[in-house]
Amino acid sequence: MISISFKRWLTHPTKSITGAATIIAATSFFSRLLGVFRDRILASQFGAGEDLDVYYAAFRVPDLIYNLLIVGALSAGFIPVFVATRRRLINGDKEAWHLANAFLTVTFTGLAVVCALGAIFVYQLAPFITPGFSPEKIFAVASLSRIMFLSPLLLGISAVVGGVLQSYRNFFVFGLAPIFYNIGIILGAIVLVPVMGLSGLAWGVVLGATLHLAVQLPTITKLGWSIRWAWDLKNRGLRMIGQLMIPRTLALGVTQLNLLILTIIASYLASGSVAVFNLATNLYMLPVATIGISYALAVFPTLSEQAAVDNQKGFRDSFQETVRQVFFFIIPATVLFLLLRAQIVRAILGSGAFDWTDTVMTFETLRWLSYSLFAQALLPLLARAFYAYQNTITPLLTGVLGDIITIVGGISLMGPYGVVGLAIAFSIGSIAQVIALWLALRWRLGNLGESKIMAALGSFTVAGLVMAFVAQGVKTGLGQLFGTTTFLDIILQGGLAGLAGVISYLAVLSLWQSEELAGFLLAWHWRAAAVEVGREGLDEGEGI
Repeated sequence: MISISFKRWLTHPTKSITGAATIIAATSFFSRLLGVFRDRILASQFGAGEDLDVYYAAFRVPDLIYNLLIVGALSAGFIPVFVATRRRLINGDKEAWHLANAFLTVTFTGLAVVCALGAIFVYQLAPFITPGFSPEKIFAVASLSRIMFLSPLLLGISAVVGGVLQSYRNFFVFGLAPIFYNIGIILGAIVLVPVMGLSGLAWGVVLGATLHLAVQLPTITKLGWSIRWAWDLKNRGLRMIGQLMIPRTLALGVTQLNLLILTIIASYLASGSVAVFNLATNLYMLPVATIGISYALAVFPTLSEQAAVDNQKGFRDSFQETVRQVFFFIIPATVLFLLLRAQIVRAILGSGAFDWTDTVMTFETLRWLSYSLFAQALLPLLARAFYAYQNTITPLLTGVLGDIITIVGGISLMGPYGVVGLAIAFSIGSIAQVIALWLALRWRLGNLGESKIMAALGSFTVAGLVMAFVAQGVKTGLGQLFGTTTFLDIILQGGLAGLAGVISYLAVLSLWQSEELAGFLLAWHWRAAAVEVGREGLDEGEGI
């Protein structure tokens, strides 16, 4: 019975947006927790010093390649075109599978060529990535990057497979992939580093990318996709993907350039600044990925289908409902990060070689990043609202605006504030970008349901203020009662304060009879019931 239920989870499509987001959020949260555990291991082994600076800098070019060539094509082009092909054509499934094979073939070929060139010329590229590093550190960055160039190839194939799973609303296995990716990196840190040194971390990344792909392959074959070589550059859908991905790729290129410039700036700051910024960003991304990206991924197939049939009312309803759900989660997350940032950083990273100075730099960086949590959580949704209408130009232009603000702010603030100045600039740029995207979408569609959104945001804000008052009171009381000198003290203080705050937040919204809270609880009930549904209850083309 257990094996049958688990199989349902692996193969059953998710039809509710909230239900899909809940699945993605749960798997994403667990993956991010593994990422936090990974960062704790790295911080304990190396501290916020030169070795971690090298490790994080080595990611930059392989990550740039993956984001430019794959993420842009998938988010902006492949999923909407794949969904439209299945829906519009009489023989849609056959054409869609051919499109998937053609896209996978081009993806593999392009990545293989680019990654090979990157590995060959990495020693020439490294000095441009971290010009503030010493020659020895630059050489170490290049050596690790050369190994990591295998990961974009594996992750690219896995991303195409994951795109098909998203199109079929099969989010559970898709959500498992990042978990296995982090497991690979953790194994690299624990098993390979003692044997191979710092290069063990790079091989851990390659192992993680391999597991990322392997965990998705069994389910994709059950959907009916027979993966094969298909070199078909004349395919209409493939050409459409190419047209859509160009502006998205440029937008991602600007964003990646933004991160690259921030890395360059950080390389001129105190030793460990690159590591501090990355560690703080990884913590900051926990709620962003769990909430913002999860909901954006969950609603994207629905938005794409509604846009394909020009159902603007359904599109607006789905959009504003998703925005309210994002705010429902991101408000308490922001309160927790602002009030408990010191406890979070000390509990997660404060061990071994990661000393108090590293801790202070990291939680102050996290503080300023936290002010833009709402913006970063909304950006994936807003961008995909445009992609659903096959508009990739607007996100590009607004992305350029936000990135220019971030870069100029980072350069201006690095002198007086150091690495914290980069976090301030990043938050300002994110907020500017989300405002610009919102106004552009409103101009495109008219009213976006702001009255419902603002009413919900008002209730979340009141509940958040109550939560802050309760959490701060518990934190202060426990600090005076137990002190804050041991790991257990910090865990008890932060954990109990956070728990008390969350309970008060939910209690206020329960008394308020919040639709968002009811929807979240209903999603869990729906999913439990859906596991028991047989295949005969599925719509044609939505299951296996």
